[in-house]
Amino acid sequence: MNDTYFKLGGYHVQYNIVDRRMLVDAQAHPERYSDLMVRVAGFTARFVDLGPDVQKQIIDRTQFCQESD
Repeated sequence: MNDTYFKLGGYHVQYNIVDRRMLVDAQAHPERYSDLMVRVAGFTARFVDLGPDVQKQIIDRTQFCQESD
């Protein structure tokens, strides 16, 4: 998959290796996840400090090859 992406002109990839359920739970219970770090557009941020729209974008991207809850 990465090879094809770069052959087609891609130049940047970032992965967040977390479970979708964990991210959803972090939205609902941020007090439990104060140390959860994610990559966003080239920088690292605490998930709980991100706005709801950015959190949703990260959660939506975790659904590749996964079933929704």
